[in-house]
Amino acid sequence: MTDDRSPSGATAGSPAPPPTTGRSFLDDAVAARGAVGFVAVGDRFDADLRYLTRFEGSEDDHAYVRTPDADVLCAPPGHVARATRQFDGRVASDRPGDHPGERAVAALDASIAGESEGTSESGTADSQTVLVPPSIPHDAAVYLERAGYELRSTTAVADARATKADGELEAIRAVQRAAVGGVRRAERVLAAAERDQSGGLRLDDGALTAERLRRVVNAELARCGVGDAGNTVVVAGSTGDGGTETEPIATDEPVRIDVAPRGPHGYHGFRSRTVVVDSDGGWERRAYVAVEAALEAALDEVESGADADDVRREADAELAAFGFDPTGGERGSAEGDSDPSETGHGVGLSRRERPFLRASETLEVGSVLAVAPGLTDSEHGSVRLGDLVVVTEAGYELLGDGTRSFTPRA
Repeated sequence: MTDDRSPSGATAGSPAPPPTTGRSFLDDAVAARGAVGFVAVGDRFDADLRYLTRFEGSEDDHAYVRTPDADVLCAPPGHVARATRQFDGRVASDRPGDHPGERAVAALDASIAGESEGTSESGTADSQTVLVPPSIPHDAAVYLERAGYELRSTTAVADARATKADGELEAIRAVQRAAVGGVRRAERVLAAAERDQSGGLRLDDGALTAERLRRVVNAELARCGVGDAGNTVVVAGSTGDGGTETEPIATDEPVRIDVAPRGPHGYHGFRSRTVVVDSDGGWERRAYVAVEAALEAALDEVESGADADDVRREADAELAAFGFDPTGGERGSAEGDSDPSETGHGVGLSRRERPFLRASETLEVGSVLAVAPGLTDSEHGSVRLGDLVVVTEAGYELLGDGTRSFTPRA
């Protein structure tokens, strides 16, 4: 298999331009179902809606309407100017006090009647089919149904989001450079930390805790121009996610660093590394070797046309070959009651999205995957290694550098 690796630097460069969305796939879905249009309602955290409009929005719900004759964003109050800058269709600013469902009805009615928005009365249309995402809010659906529209769920938007266009890939590459930099910064801090007499790590005359290291990572992400989005996790030994505020990281315990930052256009990156400052070659070393082999085996399965579930199965098989239970514990060990580790998933406007590696989905060119096998043991801690790749015609492209080290690099 060809591995189209394009290592990126560890620092963020110039921000990628905002991606655009071609929405003609909605026209195809509407025509195929004999519908009159498509409606989505949500807020800034609705990834489908942001994908369709590229409007950063607000926490207030807003509506998007697409018909053969209209492409309308009903902007929330106070955000018309921003919506006009970010959305390449028509921005409706009238009736700002109405519920977004009511505004969507008005836009549909106006388009069907061939009149300008706001001149027709809601509910004048005969019963006609409108496509909506499965996640449309209940109250918005009620407004549409009361106006005489029959709603039919469609996965057209989720299907479109499963593969990324060039502009989206550039946005992901930009945030991934920051993800690499954040993890690299953590490694440098661990490598430079002093050892105290009890085997703990210290930094600047204070204990280096998992929580303190997490803050170091997030500061580096911010310096690179991205937000941590609450997704940074640092696990030291068996203390659990985030560790404690006061317990120092021990020199001989695995330190797992997971980041999934979000860039200015809403796209996420992903990186996972595990290091040990001073290992005695015990469980953590054997687990690291097994997980690294599992990552390579999983990546070997990534190509256009492959079954996503095969990527997971290859990782699991490699872990089993090293004597570990793929659900997390070690075979034959009394400590095999550990938590399972997710092998991977798609990455984009959501931290976790299609394709999922536990689902039987076909990988397509443009699919972006976080591939991250891991092992967790209730006594020793957890080991995880994860990279971000995009499926290409010739295999995959590694986003960010693929450097791994069991010992933190200075």
